[in-house]
Amino acid sequence: MPMPAGAPAWAVRLAEDYESGAATQFVLHGAVDDRLPQGDGLKPVADWLVEALLPSFPVVLQYDLGNGLRVLRGTDLTGQWSGFTTPRQPRPAVESISGYLRYLHNLRALTSAVPPAVAVLVRGAEQVFPAQTPGHEQAGLVALVREWSTAAPFLDLPFASILIADSVADLNPLLARNPAASVVEVGLPDATALGRGLDLLRAAHPAAFPADLTSAVLAPQLKGCSLVAVESAVRRAAHRRTPLAANDLSSLKKSLVEGEAKDLLEFLTADRTLDDYHGQEALKTWIRQDAALWRKGDLAALPMGYLLCGPVGTGKTFLVECIAGEAGVPVVKLKNFRDRWVGSSEANLEKIFRLVHALDRCMVFVDEADQSLGKRETDSSDGGLGGRLYARFAEEMSNSRNRGKVMWLLASSRPDLIEVDLKRPGRIDVKVPLLPTATVEESASLIAMLAKRRGLLLDEAARAVLAPGLPVRLTPGAAEALAVKAYRLAQTRNLNAFEAMTAALEGWQPPVPPDVMERQMRLAVREASDLAFVPPSFRHLAEAP
Repeated sequence: MPMPAGAPAWAVRLAEDYESGAATQFVLHGAVDDRLPQGDGLKPVADWLVEALLPSFPVVLQYDLGNGLRVLRGTDLTGQWSGFTTPRQPRPAVESISGYLRYLHNLRALTSAVPPAVAVLVRGAEQVFPAQTPGHEQAGLVALVREWSTAAPFLDLPFASILIADSVADLNPLLARNPAASVVEVGLPDATALGRGLDLLRAAHPAAFPADLTSAVLAPQLKGCSLVAVESAVRRAAHRRTPLAANDLSSLKKSLVEGEAKDLLEFLTADRTLDDYHGQEALKTWIRQDAALWRKGDLAALPMGYLLCGPVGTGKTFLVECIAGEAGVPVVKLKNFRDRWVGSSEANLEKIFRLVHALDRCMVFVDEADQSLGKRETDSSDGGLGGRLYARFAEEMSNSRNRGKVMWLLASSRPDLIEVDLKRPGRIDVKVPLLPTATVEESASLIAMLAKRRGLLLDEAARAVLAPGLPVRLTPGAAEALAVKAYRLAQTRNLNAFEAMTAALEGWQPPVPPDVMERQMRLAVREASDLAFVPPSFRHLAEAP
């Protein structure tokens, strides 16, 4: 396998494994639907393999469910055996390939002729050999393909089989976990590959590129995007005759990555900063220090992750949005990646991790982490899904190579339900309790700030009069509801700010029962990695009851 210049790392590994004899069967998964620069254009991964990695193979066969078995190269050679056919169904196609290889082996034994090197590509391998299809017919088909990498005569021939699957979790485990096969992840393009691809796209669609926006400038800002997505954006810009602009790159990248994620990830809008967050000065100082370390590239002191815990309504999601504006790096939120189909949840998670790694530096926000991260031990009701998700999260969150590249932000009102192993240092280094107000003065300040955003101005005198009637242990969520109610009363009854807020407080009841609030506060305080994050009036909650 000759190695073309600029070949991606996964292709280098594939070639090395084949040439060294370490493997003859390969399972390619990941960004297998992307494209790679080749010649004067961008080629799909399968076509790139044929043209760039397998030019020295005289016989190249390809199978997929839609087109059946095809001879991409070497029709004259396969035609020398009368038994070779090109059926559409999987079992006859595999048998035809196996029969041809046995023919080559027998021919060499009889004539000492050097057999031609043969490569077989199976596209959509997870559809041909799915993970959950019982029955003897499917089992027999998988056994035949597995034999290509484990038994004679196939091992005695210059032969390579490449199974291309979108997700290795969807592939039959006898093939996905075959110890004789090499499982290779096709990653998203790095800045170098993006630059080469952009040069080719610029030549083909010059109207999409302004003269002052070079590929060297554009490529690093599009890391995390596939070349398929970039090509679509370039074609669209060229058709509209609206060149890509440097100030639009962040929104372009956001839309491209979210499109790749297919509702698994979303970028948080960075239109707030920590200046918009009320209270928690010790925490704000810590986060700003981390952001400064990140910007100057001093990664050794950065935490692997944060746990934001506290009663419902204490503004955990709002704080993450403020962090997104402060950090200067993308903050992505995990959406619902769980799926009812067996193996789909794991496949979705692998796609998420692949996109996260391609972003180079980012924060990953997991809301309701006690529900999303799975459990070490689960009952049989979910088929072991929770345990598999837990194991994958634990592996990813503890990867020390991610320090300074991927930072985890977990949020939960029930941190006690998150597995202890997932909260340990090395995965989550900083655990911060977000708590309600401790005094009526704090409640007055919080309500005044939220009311001001709606044009209701409460001066110091008004706040002093209101304070005795304000609730203590007021969360930002509850205060927001009061501010909205006051604004509504001001608009519907034509009241001033003081009158509206006074009316809003009449008959008000806390949205969270006091005993529930107390319990969730105690859980949050006990989780704190440093009591400096806990207001002095709440530190007694860290003591045993």
